[in-house]
Amino acid sequence: MAASAAFAAVAVMMLVAAHLAVAAAAPVTASAFLWAPENYGSHETKGVVHYQTMPPASLAKSVLDEGGWSNLVCSREGSYKNVDIAVVFLGSKLQSSDISRDKQADPSLADTLKLSFTGSEFSMAFPYVALTDNDKLESSLLSGLAENCDNDFRGNHITYTDTCTVSGEDLKKHQSMDSIRDLVMSRKRSNPRGKTDLIVFCNGGFKDLDNAKSEGYIK
Repeated sequence: MAASAAFAAVAVMMLVAAHLAVAAAAPVTASAFLWAPENYGSHETKGVVHYQTMPPASLAKSVLDEGGWSNLVCSREGSYKNVDIAVVFLGSKLQSSDISRDKQADPSLADTLKLSFTGSEFSMAFPYVALTDNDKLESSLLSGLAENCDNDFRGNHITYTDTCTVSGEDLKKHQSMDSIRDLVMSRKRSNPRGKTDLIVFCNGGFKDLDNAKSEGYIK
């Protein structure tokens, strides 16, 4: 396992990009995308698209059952234990300036992210995820994961960027990419069996992040 840890450290990614529907009276919708390495997903096909509108709980159930995330975030018997870290990106724009900047202490983190994405062999897309006006993506999605894990949710293995609105006892929030880099590096070194850490990046990155120009908005 140690030989493959550099790739497995960030092996699964999902991006959830919220945007308002065109009609003022229409509900808020979001698009969700999942990429995974080999041996994830319940289909022999390489890609799956769900065109129906679904609530976050249904999205979470599909991600767990079809996308193989039950092997990562649920404490079920017989689950796979070959992924060190799973990453969820939540937001309405893409911005990579922080992980790719020249002053990054350890450029291997950006390289790991790139290898994980380009090495993906299975994907899922959910164009229409329905949200209410008061929904926060991080809360809705993670509540759905917990509900569909049937009380086997490994919530203590989840950390967040400090722009996430979630709160709770012993909740870990990262204030910079250096903090996340330290987590990734420690996972690559120690690799405790049976533990997958889930890192949630929320809209805005980090509170003290410079206002760098975004590469593009998701609309």
